[in-house]
Amino acid sequence: MRLRLPRRRPVRIALGVAAAVLALGVVTLGVLWKRASDRGGQEYADPFRIAGDLYYVGANDVASFLLTGPEGHVLIDGGYPATASMIQASVEELGFDIRDVRILLNTHYHLDHAGGLAALQEVSGAELWVSEADADAVASGGDDPRLGPLRLLVWTGLARYPRPRVDHRFRDGDTIRLGPLELTANVTPGHTPGCTTWTFPVRDRDRVLLAGLVCGMGLPPRVQMFGLDADPEIAAEYERSLRRWRELPVDIFLAPHARAFGRWRKFQASRELDDPAAAFIDPQGYRAWVDDMESRLRQADR
Repeated sequence: MRLRLPRRRPVRIALGVAAAVLALGVVTLGVLWKRASDRGGQEYADPFRIAGDLYYVGANDVASFLLTGPEGHVLIDGGYPATASMIQASVEELGFDIRDVRILLNTHYHLDHAGGLAALQEVSGAELWVSEADADAVASGGDDPRLGPLRLLVWTGLARYPRPRVDHRFRDGDTIRLGPLELTANVTPGHTPGCTTWTFPVRDRDRVLLAGLVCGMGLPPRVQMFGLDADPEIAAEYERSLRRWRELPVDIFLAPHARAFGRWRKFQASRELDDPAAAFIDPQGYRAWVDDMESRLRQADR
């Protein structure tokens, strides 16, 4: 007796092919998105001295800063996962050894500022200090409760960064010391719960300047979409941070994004001056930034 195999229905075949193509497309887009997010469109930027022993070692927009000292160096912010190698190259181009970086600091736990911390920690052997309120998010590779449904990007690995080892947790007002270097942690929440504005003295020629690396570049997504009423806790955090920023007598204005403090413009100006650091002394720019942050907050409150 001859067995007759059931005929394959063309519709089922078409659906199967379509599903396979869709799955392949989703995987391909996911891989491409992951590669893009690991770099964030950043390009290498030539490093330079800002003032004294303070240097810019970040990419073209996502900033990182090196503070050097006789007992080792401090590196602030790690950029994206794929820009960690740029930071290392910049440190070495300036004539420093990445292995002399003893302390890694961070402004906040977002991918574009904490993504490269694990790689930098591995290559330098440095200890990582993170604010108590941001430490768990950094250690998890960027799991951000404030992202809401967008946390799925982290859970699936698309927006997760390599997990660094958090060696120390600090609180608001703590001072991190390495030899003569002293950096004060001013926790200015809002952008993230433990967003940290770093202030530290920089000795340049016969003067001591206070550098201020601010943290608080934008409102969280749901506040932008629904206003401050959507999250009164974040509104209260920003109000406290505004008061704190206004108290800080910043001379050298720095930010996690180079465009916010005018990296390129000031660098170009510094090349034409007998006193290059003068191009970066910008208390007016700092106060204008604080005013802008307050303006954004008031607009979101309408």
